[in-house]
Amino acid sequence: MRPYKLKLGDKVAIVSLSNGTLGEEFVKHEIEIGLERLKSFGLNPIIMPNSMKGIQYLKEHPEARAEDLKRAFMDKSIKMIMTAIGGDDTYKIIPYLMEDNEFITEVRNNPKIFTGFSDTTVNHFMFNKIGLSTFYGPAFLVDICELDKNMLSYTEKYFLLYFENLKKLKIESSPVWYLDRTDYSKNSIGIPRILCEEKYGFELLNGTGVRRGKLFGGCLESIYDLLVGERYGDEVEISNKYNLIPSLNEFKEKILFLETSEEKTSPQKLETILMELKKREILSNVQGIIIGKPYDEVYYDEYKMVYKNVFSDLDTPLLYNINFGHAYPRCFIPYDALAVIDFDNKKIRISSEIFAEEKKLSKKIGK
Repeated sequence: MRPYKLKLGDKVAIVSLSNGTLGEEFVKHEIEIGLERLKSFGLNPIIMPNSMKGIQYLKEHPEARAEDLKRAFMDKSIKMIMTAIGGDDTYKIIPYLMEDNEFITEVRNNPKIFTGFSDTTVNHFMFNKIGLSTFYGPAFLVDICELDKNMLSYTEKYFLLYFENLKKLKIESSPVWYLDRTDYSKNSIGIPRILCEEKYGFELLNGTGVRRGKLFGGCLESIYDLLVGERYGDEVEISNKYNLIPSLNEFKEKILFLETSEEKTSPQKLETILMELKKREILSNVQGIIIGKPYDEVYYDEYKMVYKNVFSDLDTPLLYNINFGHAYPRCFIPYDALAVIDFDNKKIRISSEIFAEEKKLSKKIGK
């Protein structure tokens, strides 16, 4: 199921499905910037009520996070749902939603744009299981609330594509990238991020040829937690109960997109994560893989060597340094869209429609 594109005047709901940073006083100035920016795009933003209750409350009450997401889907006037930020325990809301037939029915009957990244990977996997095509893309606090006078141009370009009736989409390398800020206080309002020239572009690390497949993936650390439960002991149980990880047969039709987080995972840990995916035959069964740009380009060359070593005995083609995920700037990746990737020429094209056709009203003419 594909959602409808945005239109001017559409209502956008902002939700905290993981970390409750949105409700803290120290981000108040960022929220004000973000809400005004969404309004400047012609949108009508609202923040769901529980999402403003702060870090401690939402940590202790995953059911409140789940309630906000359900409310956003039950409200037919809301056309887009955007996560505030990531975190590490959004999996705790899954049982509340996957056991709720009213929620599942509403998602299927009234599909909406759902966007976010990082720990939101788990929410995307849930929606994928329900059957909704979502977007691994911009989040409210880290993108819309950019402290400079405007959003980062590359990120804004892709965000505004949510308004377009896209039949095809190209994902291209950004000519620049940005270091993350060290200061998010009011003192940084209007101050640009440190800008760096892109030296590498997309890099082919393994394989050749043109591959086609349905896009699926997310944050490597989040996926690893679903598989092995390193952070929380019950995460694997929940993942298995609701079949959040596709089967090997399902992976055979997919292009996998993967990226590392702001935790700056060590090359050794990255290898451990990839070897787990390799052991489960995920890496050898997918049609191809695209890898996000490392956060702040930390371990850029070291990560390259890990990927090359892990894939050295695999035929799976691998394209590196794509602008999605935690590194700035970022595009969006639409789940389940058909991607055609020319690995030899380093080109990424999405060839299927991303949004549903608007329903046309018809008049019945009597005799």
